Amino acid sequence: MLFTDRDDAGRRLGTALGPYAAEHPVVLGLPRGGVPVAFHVARALGAPLDVIVVRKLGVPYQPELAFGAIGEGGVRVISDDIVRRGRLDPQAIASVERAEQSELTRRSARYRADRPQEDLRGRTVIVVDDGIATGATAAAACQVVRAQGAARVVMAAPVAPPDALTRVAAVADEVVCLSTPPGFSSVGQWYRDFSQTSDEEVVSLLAQSPRRPAPTEHAEVEVEVEVEVEAAGLRLPGDLTLPPGASAVVVFAHGSGSSRHSPRNRRVAADLNRAGLGTLLFDLLTPAEEADRSNVFDIDTLAARLAAATAWLGTRYLVPQAYFGASTGAAAALAAAASPDSPVFAVVSRGGRPDLAGPLLAGVRAPTLLIVGSEDHRVLALNREAQTRLRCESRLEVVEGATHLFEEPGTLEEVSSLAENWLSTHRP
Repeated sequence: MLFTDRDDAGRRLGTALGPYAAEHPVVLGLPRGGVPVAFHVARALGAPLDVIVVRKLGVPYQPELAFGAIGEGGVRVISDDIVRRGRLDPQAIASVERAEQSELTRRSARYRADRPQEDLRGRTVIVVDDGIATGATAAAACQVVRAQGAARVVMAAPVAPPDALTRVAAVADEVVCLSTPPGFSSVGQWYRDFSQTSDEEVVSLLAQSPRRPAPTEHAEVEVEVEVEVEAAGLRLPGDLTLPPGASAVVVFAHGSGSSRHSPRNRRVAADLNRAGLGTLLFDLLTPAEEADRSNVFDIDTLAARLAAATAWLGTRYLVPQAYFGASTGAAAALAAAASPDSPVFAVVSRGGRPDLAGPLLAGVRAPTLLIVGSEDHRVLALNREAQTRLRCESRLEVVEGATHLFEEPGTLEEVSSLAENWLSTHRP
């Protein structure tokens, strides 16, 4: 297996590690080359990204032989067996430690800037490198992570020789490697582009990655992460929010001329989050596609991507899902819900165009709530006509005084209240 570059390797490794997303892991990249790979793994899993700064402690007369390792937070792992066989005295050990501690402190300060170290206590931690040569550094990193309180340690790399994996497997709970070629001489031979990663790139990638607070025994936290939704061969940017103990996730389908940044959808999403519902807002179209206005009304394409996003989400979080659609996004939500294998338990439409789902309306099984403003006369008429074609449980709610965008005081709050009640009532 040959990788184009570290970005390519990271995307492939992220796909292989997909099942771990349900464990809400922390992803740690080994600087410097492991960080670009880890960046894509973290995105694929919707996980926080951090670095694992570790220094091997080498026997003075044989530096490649490690007698231990040190990590941040004063973590120190020593092999008493190698110390004894190497006849290392305390002075020699202290000398090596001082030198390596100085370099560890320098690198930590350089990479982290003002970012605190991710809390690993009780977490599943995935340590990522761009490749494993001897396994010494990877093994040291796994030992340090374990000493920092990780409950489960997974070592992941795109490529490694079989003997190195055996070494790492002795200290990791699991090892994930895409390729283990027998004719291994160096990591770089398995990349077309293996140019050096700079400190500046490491800092930049960390800055782009959202932080996720670690859960504690005494308090649960809301998880907010940027994700890349895999849909129809595309990676579409999205924002996933999971309140503590979220019992369902509502997938938003925005309408024409809008995006996941729609202030109205984000306002409703925030209200649903406060009610304990998770939300996923993502872009149904790429920027290039949005430039062509006709794509906004391509309901089949939008529905296919929404269904793919639902499947993608379902592999990561085993909770019920529902749709919230606005404008043309409502038609896409209903079209996706009409699929015989659709898992959604409910659909909510805000100022939607359900009529654009056409004959698919008759196939929708999920209970559907249509919310329209009383002053949005044309859309209200279209919703009334569309409701007659629905064969599922449905309700049409008219918000008095509201126009199409629900910009009037109090109207959007009523939308949130209606949606929350509908979703809570029909949640499995």
